Amino acid sequence: MGSLLESIGNFFTGGEQIPWCDRDVIAGCEREVAEAARGDSEERKNESIMRLSWALVHSRQKEDVQRGIAMLETSLGNDKSPLHQREKLYLLAVGYYRSNDYGRSRQLVEQCLQIAPDWRQALALKKIVEDRIAKDGVIGIGITATALGLIVGGIATALARRN
Repeated sequence: MGSLLESIGNFFTGGEQIPWCDRDVIAGCEREVAEAARGDSEERKNESIMRLSWALVHSRQKEDVQRGIAMLETSLGNDKSPLHQREKLYLLAVGYYRSNDYGRSRQLVEQCLQIAPDWRQALALKKIVEDRIAKDGVIGIGITATALGLIVGGIATALARRN
């Protein structure tokens, strides 16, 4: 009985396993980027920007997530390393998932899996995204069926009153 209630709760809450990031972590990453910009190596600058991007797309604040997406999209073409491309595609997929753009998130995680087909983190995100798409479809069908039932019920009631 407990597992049934948990699965029902997970259905409505999403039951996702993607971590969240607090505002103070983002502020720390922003300081790190500013410090790296003052003369550190290019590699250190890029690493600090990636950490900030990670923090932003994992934020609870929509504006932070959008900022993270913008940073990642800007830097996506600048790096030819497959490992870095994989990381950026994954983070973009997380960002779009957090922005409720599940189709774009699925598309990006698929691109990520083309680079690294066995990457468990990306496979887990793909499942989360697909589960969310399926859940939204079920909810959409339920809303449509309810609306249709109300319309048919209203028509039936109107006809019954006429007679």
